[in-house]
Amino acid sequence: MRSETEATPVSKTARYAGRFLTGLAILFLLFDGVTKVMKVAPVMEACAQLQVPERVVPGLGIVLVVATLIYTIPQTSVLGAILLTGYLGGATWTHVRMGGPAFPIVFPSLVGAILWGGLYLREPRLQALIPVRLRPRESTV
Repeated sequence: MRSETEATPVSKTARYAGRFLTGLAILFLLFDGVTKVMKVAPVMEACAQLQVPERVVPGLGIVLVVATLIYTIPQTSVLGAILLTGYLGGATWTHVRMGGPAFPIVFPSLVGAILWGGLYLREPRLQALIPVRLRPRESTV
């Protein structure tokens, strides 16, 4: 008999969907982090519009790359997701503070949802910790 919190195997479809979402998030976040470290002109212009000091941008890129690398390692992926959630929350706040259009405000949250969704689909222990029931349980009355 299985307990409620015991991990059950993940289906192949869920595992592949999780890997796809994870890969998508990793590619985007690494690209974003590397462009910050390299001080690419469009990135620096966008940061200037958001009143992010130029001297801070490479450090933000390093933090993003390190947190993303932690997320890519299966044993530390939950820690990486937590770190990236904090980073993306800061990005959301930066856009809210500047009062810009809706998409730049929502986009970091979408990236966060993609990285957590990918992790959830491929990690049975996370599914056991946060069970999602698609159908209500049948009553035994």
